[in-house]
Amino acid sequence: MTVHRMIAVAATAAALGAVAAAQQPAATQQPAAPPAAAAAPMPAALRNYAPVTPARLRAPGDGEWLMNRRTYDGWGYSPLARINPENVAGLQPAWIFSTGALNGHESALLVNGDVMFAATPGNQVIALDVRTGTQLWRYRRPLEPTVIARHPTTRGVALYGDTVFLAANDAVLVALDARTGRVRWTTTVAENKAGYYMSLAPLIADGKVLVGTSGGELGIRGFIAAFDPETGKQLWKTYTVPAPGERGSETWPRGDQWKTGGGPIWVTGNFDPETNLTFWGTGNGGPWMGDQRPGDNLYTASTIAVDAATGQIKGHFQYTPNESWDWDEVSPPILVDFTRGGRTVKGLIDVARNGYLWFLERSGGPITFVGAAPHVKQNVFRGVDAVTGRPDVDPARKPGTGRTVEFCPSHWGGKNWPPIAFSPQTRLIYVPANENLCATLEGQPVSYKAGASFTGGRIGGLSFAPGATHIGEVQAWNVDTGERAWTQPLGWSSNWGPMLATGGGLVFSGGTADRKFRAFDGRTGKVLWEFATNSGVIGQPSSFAIDGRQYIAVQSGWGIDARAMQNRLETARPGEFPEVPEGGAIWVFALPATQRP
Repeated sequence: MTVHRMIAVAATAAALGAVAAAQQPAATQQPAAPPAAAAAPMPAALRNYAPVTPARLRAPGDGEWLMNRRTYDGWGYSPLARINPENVAGLQPAWIFSTGALNGHESALLVNGDVMFAATPGNQVIALDVRTGTQLWRYRRPLEPTVIARHPTTRGVALYGDTVFLAANDAVLVALDARTGRVRWTTTVAENKAGYYMSLAPLIADGKVLVGTSGGELGIRGFIAAFDPETGKQLWKTYTVPAPGERGSETWPRGDQWKTGGGPIWVTGNFDPETNLTFWGTGNGGPWMGDQRPGDNLYTASTIAVDAATGQIKGHFQYTPNESWDWDEVSPPILVDFTRGGRTVKGLIDVARNGYLWFLERSGGPITFVGAAPHVKQNVFRGVDAVTGRPDVDPARKPGTGRTVEFCPSHWGGKNWPPIAFSPQTRLIYVPANENLCATLEGQPVSYKAGASFTGGRIGGLSFAPGATHIGEVQAWNVDTGERAWTQPLGWSSNWGPMLATGGGLVFSGGTADRKFRAFDGRTGKVLWEFATNSGVIGQPSSFAIDGRQYIAVQSGWGIDARAMQNRLETARPGEFPEVPEGGAIWVFALPATQRP
């Protein structure tokens, strides 16, 4: 086993001009830097960098991983099959790289040719030689102490042409030269002091760079915006909360509440090139308590279909009208065609924070309901309408101003932001779930102040459902029958592990407080391999191939909501949920050369 203990190599980065200057002015084109004296030659991995084209994004090579979930449909699936149930027990580290960052490492590791791109907390992007783990360049955009970012992490970067795009926490979009790490331009997406920040990976669609804004707990008005990849110029901007007179505005009370209505975008959308529609999940309303904003409150807690060319909202489905539990439904649905009643449905599948699994049908516009079922214990919905999918809410389980309510699942949901995966081999989706957790929420009056908390709710302690034997689990559901295929409990740890499915019949995920990264049998759920990393694994796994050798890569680094839930569990049962060590590292695994098929 070869292990590279990597620390930042300043000389290499300086020679490439890769350590960018601190914060740049908004919408600024960066002048070319003067040539460095006796500059070191550019490494071959960068010199031979192949531009990422629209065709490559639509149909990546089997050994490539060019975007967070690899393909526009959001499957999180690699067709590579050299690592399989028969040999996965031999998987071991090929190389390791310390990122030098703390807090939650949630992004995927992208691979284009011989270059890997990693995004970490601290507005950091690192380019590495994928064969050796050698640092090629490093970019940092330091956060000023005054920056508002309740979730100071990143869920990845986007590649297009020979540019790397980062949605920085201070609501600035950054374009970097993929070969040098130099800043090409920066554009201010929104005013950070008003509570807007970003934590998602940009989406490349229809030749544009699309991003959305976080900050629903701060009284923002969420939006998605598209930018020109060459200049950073804004091309369109679409709010998730309609203004008076716009479609959906009738679902809000009269007055100015729409201006602070929430509907944040936390997670990168998926894309259907056939219809040119992008699909995004939206978060909570502002404030949390629905009785302070009567009505369904479109388009909060919804999936919206947005035209990549114009930004027009062409369709929507709202999971929880007048949402009051902080069940942000920010995960975009994956695009999977499934069968129902003898016909093929052009499907959307979302495993929601509200504890239900939703099957929907997409089109060139409207989104229609197909079916739904709870995937964890849920005591808020008494059922859903068989035609519309609208939930029947038990009023005794709905929080309100001046009263406290207990409900299941907790405000963190049956599944939070970590993405599911789908295997076309097994026809199963794989779900990182948290079962048996409930919470209390007390509604409180609140007034809006720019940049300040605007939740109007106080979260009480977590509690466990009667008879609970575990919390975290991995679930598998058949998309054609809508039935659960298997469940693998993960003990008393919560599960914050994004999923990866492979053509070798395996499912990879981390997410637990024991720091382990695991391989499951995709058909049975049996744990076939596990490895304890330096910290908790909440990064999105990816797989790539070099010279016919398959690799599995993931970032380890506990923090953000996984840490917050761990702290609340420790408060509920002291001594049973100790602190998880932090510190980011990139882990790349492979089979030994003697064990390769």
